[in-house]
Amino acid sequence: MIRVMIVEDDPMVAEFNKRYLEQIGGFELATVCFTVEQAMDELENQSVDLLLLDIFMPGKHGLDLLSYIRESEKKVDVIVISAASDIERIQKALRLGAVDYLIKPFEFERFSTALAAYQEKTAFIQNQHVLNQEDLDQQILRKEEKRLPEELPKGLTIDTLKIIWTVILDIKTAPFSTEDIVSRTGISRVSVRKYLKFLKDIGVLDVKVIYGTIGRPVYQHEFNETKSNVIKQYL
Repeated sequence: MIRVMIVEDDPMVAEFNKRYLEQIGGFELATVCFTVEQAMDELENQSVDLLLLDIFMPGKHGLDLLSYIRESEKKVDVIVISAASDIERIQKALRLGAVDYLIKPFEFERFSTALAAYQEKTAFIQNQHVLNQEDLDQQILRKEEKRLPEELPKGLTIDTLKIIWTVILDIKTAPFSTEDIVSRTGISRVSVRKYLKFLKDIGVLDVKVIYGTIGRPVYQHEFNETKSNVIKQYL
């Protein structure tokens, strides 16, 4: 669970951000702060993973807090949510390490996209020790965004995808192999592999290779909940 602090001086905006956050799984509201000084105190007393930070605040402003976080080397990420749209402030926020920047007023869809991207990156980092260049570019630096196909690849059908997807949802809390899907659906191993590859390609499944002492490596698939909405356009 990702712990979030909202730093916003307008109670109404803070409440909207809180309600938006509650609609997205995997996040927990730690506290709401209405001044930078209050946020600094809270950061000393509790663990927080992510700040949703306004810039225009009474007293010290949001960029002061962002500078404080970097200078004190606190392990907390920041998404700026502000009416400040001038390039100078935006550049300063990004140079100080803001992972995203939302300009008020914004739509829930943009808010959701920012949180989902952060959640995905966080989950990826937690499972890695070293990275190759491709993973660094795509997962961290986001240099190449994968374009999703508009429809199912040739040879795949909606009906079969629905059957396999239903089984995946049933066992999504644990890793599973191709054989697990075959045994539950009765679909051929060759066909199941094609569908699992497609789900991996669109990001819905993550794949890990498990090497045993003998025999071939086993490919374990894991459900990527942060991308679960992607599948809807194909069903």
